[in-house]
Amino acid sequence: MPRVNLAEKFALIAEHWSPRTVATVNDYDIRLVKIQGEFVRHQHPDTDELFLVLDGALTIRMDAGDVVLGPGELYVVPAGTHHQPYAETETSVLLFEPSDVVNTGDAGGELTAPRVEL
Repeated sequence: MPRVNLAEKFALIAEHWSPRTVATVNDYDIRLVKIQGEFVRHQHPDTDELFLVLDGALTIRMDAGDVVLGPGELYVVPAGTHHQPYAETETSVLLFEPSDVVNTGDAGGELTAPRVEL
């Protein structure tokens, strides 16, 4: 596998809320996504989801309380936990999740993105 330069890959992403797979570890994807604004509230019934903020600030709204992350911070949303990512300004995030996970989880809708490799 060739090396992956995250800055170069992020430069190729123009849309918000459209994760791009940059590597695969067994049956898990490492995905990069630029986010801004409010995402749909959803859950992934069968899997955890890791969020690692590389630039900006991310709030993960959950029933038990919000988790606010800055650059270099990560949080794992447990399987079956409803969550709603939100970013006031453009934020760059690395996601680690099974390759077959749909970004909108059980909610579906217009923000559902296909699996795309960069």
